[in-house]
Amino acid sequence: MPGMRTLLSEIADYPAHLDAAWQQHLAPRQPDAPTVISTFAGAGGSSLGYSMAGYRELLAVEWDDNAVETFRLNFHGVPVYHGDIAKLSVQECMDLAGLTEPGQLDVLDGSPPCQGFSTAGKRNFNDGRNQLFREYVRLLRGLQPKVFVMENVSGMVKGKMKLIFADILRELKASGYVVSARLLNAMYFGVPQSRERMIFIGVREDLGIAPSHPKAESRPVTVRQALDGIECLSGPLPTHGTKIAECCQGMRQGTTASDFYRKNWGFNLYRLHWDKPSPTFTKGGGACGLIHPVLPRKCIKDEYQAVMSFARQYRFVGTDDDARARLGNSVPPLFMRAIAQHIRETVLLDSSGSVVDHAA
Repeated sequence: MPGMRTLLSEIADYPAHLDAAWQQHLAPRQPDAPTVISTFAGAGGSSLGYSMAGYRELLAVEWDDNAVETFRLNFHGVPVYHGDIAKLSVQECMDLAGLTEPGQLDVLDGSPPCQGFSTAGKRNFNDGRNQLFREYVRLLRGLQPKVFVMENVSGMVKGKMKLIFADILRELKASGYVVSARLLNAMYFGVPQSRERMIFIGVREDLGIAPSHPKAESRPVTVRQALDGIECLSGPLPTHGTKIAECCQGMRQGTTASDFYRKNWGFNLYRLHWDKPSPTFTKGGGACGLIHPVLPRKCIKDEYQAVMSFARQYRFVGTDDDARARLGNSVPPLFMRAIAQHIRETVLLDSSGSVVDHAA
């Protein structure tokens, strides 16, 4: 609605805002803290969001070696199933998470791989990764959590991919949940990046609570605010191939390499604009990624980390390329924090502020 954005709060000091959220992550868990299992956990973007919202994570499920190393480095004490989710039985999942019966878990979270849906890729209808949501549904039906959250790219509701979206929605509803699906943009939840995602939220039918989504919270944070306090590189700049180097030298702020060369090349290589949020970026290298607003180079890890709303204290294993790949595949933590807080306030808390034990 026109004028709605003027009602949103403004994040004046983004680094301080991110530090405060990090302190929420480090805070001790309350004895009655809501619980979450994260599937397709990646490097821990969703997990960090839930932790910032006061949740206690019981288990993370992830197959990628580097992602698992990174997750374990940042989440000491959270059990990790390192392997193929298709080989994880419901019983083993419960055992690893310390659950004794279905219905005990508060939230099952998951972001099944989205490459088959993504508008940044080939959008292959037959991509096998489009069907990984069925493994998520299998665990959902076995665990019967009070709430589930599933995140995916906006491309799943465009063109022929709508057929798979309809299939996903049908399967989720058939699992015994009242489901709501809505496109949300992370830039209205404290993330300095325009990153639109489809968010499915389901509430178990017996609870009698209609699912809903959080409303926009804040005005978009700019790249200038996001990169504040990040020191420039000392010494040699990162090396790039000739074509990329020309882009880093000649592209204007807020344009893509495709604009610069006026060819169908490099539409995912973007020069950041100081006074706008970052666009969505993916894990790809080469003619993909973000170029610093004024410096003749691509962004470094710390800069990618800032525009994804990962606190500077979050550590990544491996090279900068490894970190960029993990970040490009992540859910922005501040985005998931807003979703997790909304679920806690609208479904999991009673009037006294305690988590409702619907299994009792």
